[in-house]
Amino acid sequence: MAAAAECDVVMATTEPELLDDEEAKREAESFKEQGNAYYAKKDYNEAYNYYTKAIDMCPKNASYYGNRAATLMMLGKFREALGDAQQSVRLDDSFVRGHLREGKCHLSLGNAMAACRSFQRALELDHKNAQAQQEFKNANAVLEYEKIAETDFEKRDFRKVVFCMDRALEYAPACHRFKILKAECLAMLGRYPEAQSVASDILRMDSTNADALYVRGLCLYYEDCIEKAVQFFVQALRMAPDHEKACVACRNAKALKAKKEDGNKAFKEGNYKLAYELYTEALGIDPNNIKTNAKLYCNRGTVNSKLRKLDDAIEDCTNAVKLDDTYIKAYLRRAQCYMDTEQYEEAVRDYEKVYQTEKTKEHKQLLKNAQLELKKSKRKDYYKILGVDKNASEDEIKKAYRKRALMHHPDRHSGASAEVQKEEEKKFKEVGEAFTILSDPKKKTRYDSGQDLDEEGMNMGAEKSCKQSKAVEGIQVGEPWTSFRLWRCICDGSEASWFGKDFDANNIFKAFFGGPGGFSFEASGPGNFFFQFG
Repeated sequence: MAAAAECDVVMATTEPELLDDEEAKREAESFKEQGNAYYAKKDYNEAYNYYTKAIDMCPKNASYYGNRAATLMMLGKFREALGDAQQSVRLDDSFVRGHLREGKCHLSLGNAMAACRSFQRALELDHKNAQAQQEFKNANAVLEYEKIAETDFEKRDFRKVVFCMDRALEYAPACHRFKILKAECLAMLGRYPEAQSVASDILRMDSTNADALYVRGLCLYYEDCIEKAVQFFVQALRMAPDHEKACVACRNAKALKAKKEDGNKAFKEGNYKLAYELYTEALGIDPNNIKTNAKLYCNRGTVNSKLRKLDDAIEDCTNAVKLDDTYIKAYLRRAQCYMDTEQYEEAVRDYEKVYQTEKTKEHKQLLKNAQLELKKSKRKDYYKILGVDKNASEDEIKKAYRKRALMHHPDRHSGASAEVQKEEEKKFKEVGEAFTILSDPKKKTRYDSGQDLDEEGMNMGAEKSCKQSKAVEGIQVGEPWTSFRLWRCICDGSEASWFGKDFDANNIFKAFFGGPGGFSFEASGPGNFFFQFG
C-alpha cells in the first residue's frame, strides 16, 4: 500500500507538470503574437514587454529571443540586442535570422570582423539569402574604411579620416570607437563645436567613457581654455589610468600654461629678452595647439617690436594669423609694424581686414591714418631727397639744400656720360623742387598733412611771395612762369624762394650760389642783387 501510494504521489506530481508545459507554450505563443502586433504598430517598448513574457514562459525558444533582439535593435539598444541574438543561435544554430541579427548588431557596434563571421554563417545556411549577401558587403566596406582611416591618421590627414568615419558610421551608428576617432580628428581640424557635440552625446550615454572625456578636454585645450581642459584630462585618467593620449595632453597643457604665464610675467617686468625665450620655448611644446600658439606668436611679435626687431615682429604676427585668421590683435600688431617700417600698402590691407571684422571708431581712424600715409608715400619724399629728418628745422633744410644742390649741379658732371648727366640733372631738379616745398611753411604744412599741392595753391603762393618782397621790378604776375624775366629783386636776405607752375631749379641755385657759367650775378649792396637770365 505504501509503495502504491508513493507511486501515486509520483504520478500525481508528474501529470500536472506535463499539463503546465503545454499550457506555458500556448501562453508564450499568445504573448509572442501580441508582441508581433505591437511591433507592427512600431510600439517597440510594448513589443519588448510581450516578447519578454514569452521568453519567461518558454526560455528555450530561439525565435522569441530573435524577436526581442529585433525589437531592441529598433530601440537602438544594440548591445542588449546582441545578447539576445547570440542566445537565439545558441539554442538553434540553423536559425538564419538569428545569425543575421547577430551580425547586424556586431556591425552596428563597430565589430565588422565578427559581423562578417555571422553573415558568412547565414550564407552557409542559405547561400541565396540577399540580405546576408548585402550585409556581408557592408561589413567588408567598414573594414576597408577602418584600414584607410588608420593609415590617414598616421599621415595626419584628418579630413580623410573624418570622411572614412562618416561612411563607416552609416553602417555602424552605435560604434563609440568610430565616433571618438571622428571627434578627435574634428578637434585637430579646429572644428571644436562638432567635436564637443559628438563627445557629449557619448558622455550622456556613458559618463565614464575615458575617450569621450579626453576629447572634451582636447577641444577645451585647443580653444585655449587650458585650466578646464586639465580637469577633463585628469578625469579621463581616473577612469583609465593608462590612457596614453590623455596623459600626454595633460602634461602638455600644464607645461604650456606655465611657460605662457612666465613669459607674460617677464614681459610685464620689462625683461623682453627673457620673455622672448620663454615664448619660444612654449611654442615648441605642442605644434597642434593652434589658438594658443597663435597667441604665443603674437606675444613674441610684441616683444620683438619692443626690441625694435620689426621684421621679426612682422614674421611672428604673420605666423599668428596663419594659425588663426580671425585673430584681430595679431593683425593690429602687424599693421603697426608695417606703419613703423613704412610699408603702408600692407598696413592698409591689415587695417581693412580689422575694420571689416570690427567696425569701431578706433579701427576706422587707424585705417584712415594708414590710407593717408600710403597716399603721402606715393608722392615724392622731399625729406628723403634732401636727406633730412621730417622734424628738420628751417636752417637744417637750407643747409641740406646747399649740399645736395652742389652735389647734383649739371656743371659738376659736364664731363660724365650722357646717361649720368641726365640722372644728375633729374636729381638737381628734384632737390630744387623739395626745397621749394619744404622752405615754405604753408606748403610744408600741406605736404606733411597729406593734402594735395594743387596748381592753384602753388600759384597763389607764388603771387603772395612776390607781393611780400620789398621790391619787385619787371615782373608780370599773370605771365607764364616758364618765360618770365626777372630784372631786379630786393630780398630780406641773401636767399630767395621761387615758386610757380613750372619752377626752374637753376633760379633757386643762383639765389644761393651766384652765376657761374652762362649767367651774370652781381651785388649792388647788402641784400640787393642784380642778375639776368631767361
